[in-house]
Amino acid sequence: MCGFAGLVASSNRLDRQVSEQSLRAMGDALEHRGPDGEGIWRENTVGLVHRRLAIQDLSPTGAQPMESASGRFVISFNGEIYNFRALRRELEESGFSFIGHSDTEVMLAAFEAWGLEDALQRFNGMFAFALVDRKQRTLTLARDRMGEKPLYYGWQGSTLLFGSELKALTCHPCWEGQINRGALPLLVRHNLIPAPHSIYCGIRKLLPSSFICVDLDQLVVGELPEPSRYWRLEDQFNKGQDWTFSGASFHLEGLLEEVIGDQMISDVPLGAFLSGGIDSSTIVALMQKQANQPVKTFSIGFNEEGFNEAVHAAAVANHLGTDHTELYVTEKNARDLVPQLPTIYDEPFADSSQLPTYLVSEMTRKHVTVALSGDGGDELFCGYTRYPSMLRGWQRRGSLGSRLKALSGQLPPELTARAIRALIPSQKGRSVEAIRLRLARARAIASAQSLSDFYRRSVSYWPDPAMVLLEPNEGSYGLTGALPDDVPDDDLKTLMWRDQNWYLPDDILTKVDRAAMACSLETRIPMLDHRVVSFAMGLPASLNIQGSVGKQVLRSVLYRHVPRELIDRPKQGFAVPVAAWLRGSLREWAEELLDPVKLREQGYWKADMVRQVWNEHLSGREDYSFELWGILMFQAWLN
Repeated sequence: MCGFAGLVASSNRLDRQVSEQSLRAMGDALEHRGPDGEGIWRENTVGLVHRRLAIQDLSPTGAQPMESASGRFVISFNGEIYNFRALRRELEESGFSFIGHSDTEVMLAAFEAWGLEDALQRFNGMFAFALVDRKQRTLTLARDRMGEKPLYYGWQGSTLLFGSELKALTCHPCWEGQINRGALPLLVRHNLIPAPHSIYCGIRKLLPSSFICVDLDQLVVGELPEPSRYWRLEDQFNKGQDWTFSGASFHLEGLLEEVIGDQMISDVPLGAFLSGGIDSSTIVALMQKQANQPVKTFSIGFNEEGFNEAVHAAAVANHLGTDHTELYVTEKNARDLVPQLPTIYDEPFADSSQLPTYLVSEMTRKHVTVALSGDGGDELFCGYTRYPSMLRGWQRRGSLGSRLKALSGQLPPELTARAIRALIPSQKGRSVEAIRLRLARARAIASAQSLSDFYRRSVSYWPDPAMVLLEPNEGSYGLTGALPDDVPDDDLKTLMWRDQNWYLPDDILTKVDRAAMACSLETRIPMLDHRVVSFAMGLPASLNIQGSVGKQVLRSVLYRHVPRELIDRPKQGFAVPVAAWLRGSLREWAEELLDPVKLREQGYWKADMVRQVWNEHLSGREDYSFELWGILMFQAWLN
């Protein structure tokens, strides 16, 4: 686990001193991702810098950027290839020899032996890398199948920049940093900026399971080839077999045991996050089954009622016999951390569980260097409670003839609160602003043209970005565009495919990667091994859903290791009491960011609407914490 960055200059001559200074500055910005070492490689117009977090082969033979034995390839790599030992044995049988024990050296030999795309197909792991082919004069940027590791790239002036985080790119002298207004409607909808977009003009996120190959001799400033895909999530739907429930359960347990065994290989101390939920408890149970000593586990708790899962995690840890550590988060913890979030996440990112994710990572790093996580289980095994409710809503969309829907497009702006409440008695007690927001959401959902569109609108915090943004034009992303033909004609799998193409990489994996790496902690996610993904996508939905309760196959694996009574409870999620904090310890911070004079001067937001929603939230009549958190994260980032 590391960080890397690099550049390609469009001119044939590059001042060596300036280039090395620029690369070093870019590397210094990524020191948190790799505090154990730095390496710089430069040749003609291409430069790479690498920051190392030593996990495998702690010796200098694992240092990067690394050249292949023949000298043809040079790589700067972030991540882990879990099957590198098996690949190494295969390569040794073909005549390759190795001087160290790192997965990076095996990757280079794989490119030599099998070529780029074949090697990518063979890699089992999480990764992002930049690969220079001196023979073909190309630069390849690639990202793992599910998007665990980040990769940004794009032109700034006459220089092509790329790297693990935006903060590295911003350190280059040619950085322009123009804000991409087209990303703001997506932020307003989902409290994140989904790939391929970023907050900066000209800078893109490489999509998961993709690579881009740049001809170094045919560079055209401002132009880049379209990414290619070496693996397709939708292909996995057709790889299933006629599973019985019992057969699927025992197959999944064996598969997860193998994957977790691979991911427990480390030359540094290793542990796991444990929330006490289905996913993390399954990972920890199968870790402890294979470990020869208590697994180190870590959880986070809250003093506020309704948000605390630490007690459940402690019960699971006690049953499994792990070496358990927990931390309770206070409002002061949150207040102290919030100003750091724009630096940690580089661009506006507003999943409020970013707070406990960072704090549990910070605590965990004091004890271990690597932590396994249970992320991915909800997306793979139908764990989200919104799936059944969303399908019911979609099926009932034709009968949504309520007074709310009927009037959703018929309320002129000059109507008073009293008149609106008279027209819609069910909204008695709500303010005009609150009613209009609810009407806009009802209108947006009712006008959906497909299940995918219905889902996108239903999970939007602001139903119409034009309500709050001065420039609300949106781009395409993982919840837009046509559904691939390979996705089965199954409503549940449609929702799963959409989530795996945007929410999982752009929210969950972004949150975990940035929070953990800010603490120099490597996270590994066994559920996202592509073999587990392929198995899960091939399962019929009927095996995973019983009534409105999902993850039935995964639950059955866990029940063989942990009593049901410790696990079976309503799904809680990794929520934080941000609504109360915004009315309390974070109020002064938020008030300053939402100052109406400042909002008007900046020219992004409709200041009056923002203030109305803020005042509604402060009054306690409505909870607008989700709608406000995205705006606040942008304002904090902008500052």
